[in-house]
Amino acid sequence: LRIAFIHPDLGIGGAERLVVDAALGLQSLGHSIDIYTSHHDPSHCFDETRDGRLRVHHVVPPLPRSIRGKFHIMLAHARQLHLTLRLLRTSAQQYDVFFIDQLSTCIPFLRMFCGKRVVFYCHFPDKLLANGAYVEGRRVRKIGILKSIYRFPMDWLEEFTTTQADVILANSQFTARVTKSHFSSLRHQLKVVYPGINIAAYISPIDSSDPDILQVASQRRTLLSLNRFEMKKNAALAIEAFAILRKKNPSTSNVRLVLAGGYDPRLEDNIQTLKSLIKLAQSSGLTHNVITPPQSHVTVPPFPSITPNEPDILFLLNFTTSQRSGLLQAQSTVALLYTPANEHFGIGPVEGMICGLPILACDSGGPTESIVDQPAEQRTGLLCSPEPSVWAEALEEICNLSDTDRKALSQRARDRAQRLFGMEAMAKSLEEVLQEAVSMGPVSRTRMWLVVLACLGLLAALIIRYGSFSG
Repeated sequence: LRIAFIHPDLGIGGAERLVVDAALGLQSLGHSIDIYTSHHDPSHCFDETRDGRLRVHHVVPPLPRSIRGKFHIMLAHARQLHLTLRLLRTSAQQYDVFFIDQLSTCIPFLRMFCGKRVVFYCHFPDKLLANGAYVEGRRVRKIGILKSIYRFPMDWLEEFTTTQADVILANSQFTARVTKSHFSSLRHQLKVVYPGINIAAYISPIDSSDPDILQVASQRRTLLSLNRFEMKKNAALAIEAFAILRKKNPSTSNVRLVLAGGYDPRLEDNIQTLKSLIKLAQSSGLTHNVITPPQSHVTVPPFPSITPNEPDILFLLNFTTSQRSGLLQAQSTVALLYTPANEHFGIGPVEGMICGLPILACDSGGPTESIVDQPAEQRTGLLCSPEPSVWAEALEEICNLSDTDRKALSQRARDRAQRLFGMEAMAKSLEEVLQEAVSMGPVSRTRMWLVVLACLGLLAALIIRYGSFSG
């Protein structure tokens, strides 16, 4: 098959890792893959997107990501429409099927003007993230009138365009359940295809003389966290639990915490998150350092009171592939900490399991599907409520594992990751879905005119809605 991927921002993150691994996996099965994106910075991306292993088409939009930190989703829709228009004018007709993720804006246009089928991969509905972290079972926080007016068309557009996909996939049972319950017009039965990772990339021998690895290596026992520097990832939980552990158990004075993840100086959330984490480390009496890989073009923000040599906490911004592998495979790394609550899936625990690390994660969302906590003889990690004291106790338990128990848990983790979350398993599942979509035949253009009528309905609804607010 000739498959076109459309992804809004091809940076460094879990969604981007999925896109890269899905493309590589399908490519290995003999399919032709092209990735289209509105943003691709060679200095801030995964290696496979810049070294020629994948064909990436960067369509530079004439629109910013935001205006004074506002209107992110509106501009994201507009940027994707710009990309879609460019694709329709040039090469869209050469593809057999389209694979879309994150933003669904382009789906009806591709179906209407190309007559080709579309598969949409749902990471999580944006409408549920607009007001902060989503917690299943908790009522959505009320918002002001102005934001309601702004969000109404954005949320309607997301739901309407998502339902236009021929096949809808979800990254976990959690995401599938939540999406179905909050998209009332959705008639599709969502299929779950778990994100898979390129196992070979995680278990390949590492070069201990690599300057990137030497930069982050340490003989000290290491607790590792891999997450973007975003508030919703709640890395503060790791710092607070680590501080309690250090005070409670003097024998852990030789343990360090490494917080590694994507950092984009264009994003205010990233900037403020890093600042708040460093402030928390300082108030907890923990030394710290902030570094980037030698070849990184991102300038480390100036922070006072850093400790260059063997800090208690190492903040690693935009780690390289070799640094990730080096930290995950290091004999000194004793656990991977995955701090987000209600995470939609979370590739971090899978990365840790394939390297045989015990995982500590929150007891909600996708990690409850990837990690086995009970029964103890099948355990691959610990699922705990996101409370620093609870996590500190779990960290102490992990640090005190006997060699026998650690080896047994490590093998169980590897076996589970290879069986359920390998790139090959994901690629084969995606291949089946894409072939299913193509087998549906060309899209009926007549039927797609209903989309136009629905858009007119949206305009009428907006007028009525705005009128009711104004009145």
